[in-house]
Amino acid sequence: MAGAATWTTSLHAQKLAMPVIGYLCAESPELFASRLKAFHQGLGEAGFVEGRNVAIHYQWAEGQYARLPALAANLVARNVDVVVAPGGAPVALAAKAAAANNAIVFEMGGDPVQLGVVDSLPRPGGNITGVSSLSVDVSPKRLELMHELLPTAAKLAVVANPTSPTANSQLQKLRSAAETLGVHLQVLNASAEKEFEPIFSTIAQEAGGLVFTSDPYFAFRSRQLAELAMKYRVPAITQSRDFPTAGGLMSYGGDFAQSHRRAGMYVGRILKGEKPSDLPVQLVTKVEFIINMRAAKLLGREFSPSLVSGADEVIE
Repeated sequence: MAGAATWTTSLHAQKLAMPVIGYLCAESPELFASRLKAFHQGLGEAGFVEGRNVAIHYQWAEGQYARLPALAANLVARNVDVVVAPGGAPVALAAKAAAANNAIVFEMGGDPVQLGVVDSLPRPGGNITGVSSLSVDVSPKRLELMHELLPTAAKLAVVANPTSPTANSQLQKLRSAAETLGVHLQVLNASAEKEFEPIFSTIAQEAGGLVFTSDPYFAFRSRQLAELAMKYRVPAITQSRDFPTAGGLMSYGGDFAQSHRRAGMYVGRILKGEKPSDLPVQLVTKVEFIINMRAAKLLGREFSPSLVSGADEVIE
């Protein structure tokens, strides 16, 4: 393809110079620190260390996802060798729209085919490939876990981000799961931090449980969500282990450390000359269930033996 030929030529022309990675991120360096560390680990396993034999230009949207297209265009203008688009579909789609002639490696939790990011998983096509944890598919499991914790609850609440391209598909699966479980599903929307506290306040008055859909905006605000869950004494579950680690009750979702590490490895392989179109999209199928026993005690809840035995990690 013409685009693939262009970026390959660019790499060869600069083979004596230090290659440059463009790192596009929807969040801030502080919120993304653990993911960035995993990316650097994978990049190092492929033989590249920032400042020694590769340079990285970072573009941070600081939680303002509307800035992503302009930030992606900035990276393309810098003529970077590879654009890295981690942390969800909005980042990958912004990179794809801006970087027609640059190699792109994405990291996300959604289905990249369904979202229009690649043509197929084994043959992504064009100038883009990446890694997906498919964590959006496990939102119904989060509902099941909350139902097991609160078996007598007739209603459970779900929080979705209406700006997410995966919100509707996740809600469709959650409604189906709720029907199977025999519980009424209350859907609440949040796409800004100011909307979090009213949600917890509402659920606290109804003595229900709160299930967050898979969404990077929620995952990167785990500490804030954990503090609100404890403040209002609301049992809650999110996709990210950052939530129970920060004092929240439990999480169930993909292993982000693995997906970001593998994205780093893919970037290294492309810098060595491989084409994105020859690298199939990798799927990180491992999911992890983390529970926080101290949070359960503070909330006056008790995990069943089956929940405890099924946990990948128990925070005491």
